[in-house]
Amino acid sequence: MASKHPSKASAKAQPKTKTTPTLDSKAQRNTTGDTFFGWDGDVLVLNVLGKPSASKDAIGKPKGTQLKISVTAAPRDGKATDYMVRFLAPLFGVAVADIEVVFGQENVNKQLRIHAPKKLPAVFTDAAPLAD
Repeated sequence: MASKHPSKASAKAQPKTKTTPTLDSKAQRNTTGDTFFGWDGDVLVLNVLGKPSASKDAIGKPKGTQLKISVTAAPRDGKATDYMVRFLAPLFGVAVADIEVVFGQENVNKQLRIHAPKKLPAVFTDAAPLAD
């Protein structure tokens, strides 16, 4: 029986290998360094810890290298992430189409790229000064 476990483990590992992000995706994940956000030119890269089914929509405090964002939408088929993008767009002064979900559409851990934000919520100005 012990010989069956390694074969089952390797069979389970194969699908994970197929879905492993490319090197480019890993580089995008590290854009923010030790903080929850970073800049890639005029694009704000934001690491998010989502909280679906919350009592209210809100931008919370940073938690490690992620910013906690709560939304009232239920987590069904990525709908909470879509709702989150619609919630965030006016807060950053951009159109919904200017926010790209890099990864985490159906996960609480996600990364967003916000193209040319016109304004920043207070948590960003409190975390670090803006680049010149």
